[in-house]
Amino acid sequence: MKYYTAKGKYGELLAGRALNLFMGKNILTDMTLLTAGVVPSARNADTTLGHIGYGYLYANFGPQIRYTTPDFAGVKVALEVGEPYNITADTGKLNSPRIESEISYATVFSGGGTLQTWLSGLYQSAPRKDTAATRPGKDDESIGGAYGVGVGFSGINLLFSGYGGKGLGMVSAQDGALFDTAEDANGKERLFWGFLAQATYKLTSDVMLGVNYGQSRMEQTDFDAANVATMAQIKNQEAGTANITYNFNKFTQFIAEYTYAQNTWYDGAKQHSNQFSLGTMFYW
Repeated sequence: MKYYTAKGKYGELLAGRALNLFMGKNILTDMTLLTAGVVPSARNADTTLGHIGYGYLYANFGPQIRYTTPDFAGVKVALEVGEPYNITADTGKLNSPRIESEISYATVFSGGGTLQTWLSGLYQSAPRKDTAATRPGKDDESIGGAYGVGVGFSGINLLFSGYGGKGLGMVSAQDGALFDTAEDANGKERLFWGFLAQATYKLTSDVMLGVNYGQSRMEQTDFDAANVATMAQIKNQEAGTANITYNFNKFTQFIAEYTYAQNTWYDGAKQHSNQFSLGTMFYW
């Protein structure tokens, strides 16, 4: 990521390539972001980054111009105008920007407890190629909302986040030609939703325990339902993770982790996996 920020009494202006607003905080609050998380074996899914596709979508690092307001008693509002993405494999010439926004609130209570909550949104339209087999020249749309709330007290941190929308995809927000799940074979945008629930506990100053569970789901269109026998689509991807983190010193951290994941298709097929990982991270 390469970007420039200018800060002043009227807020902050960012220009360049940075993590997009839509679902950005959903990713950044996941305890498995820097660990292994889910190692998916579903069709075309090959990332090991946290719960991507199993509770939230990859937000992408996109070229953008973003304005964020000053902090108003814990409340911030941000607006992003970004480079548009291919919504599907049939997306044609991109001539309208992608618009994203976020409103967030964070505070620390007098007793040491913390609270954060956020709501983000995405909108983009894009014309289909004139050579598309269905709906040539018509517009596709990506519309999405994401949210989350986290509380912390006495070493315990609880988090719940989620998202929903149409024309989004199952792995990356607006997955274009790479995964191409945003719409059905008849050119209609599918509906998507998901969530992640998480709890961590600081056992000692150096040891933290954590568990989370996430799920991403794709709803069938009428065309999908009528053709499920010949072209079954993924129904949902879900995974639960438990880990223990040990801070050896301020530079070195060790992690042991177990994840159970399951993928389910609309034709009833299922795929299970048990995943164990050991690793370390270095900070400087």
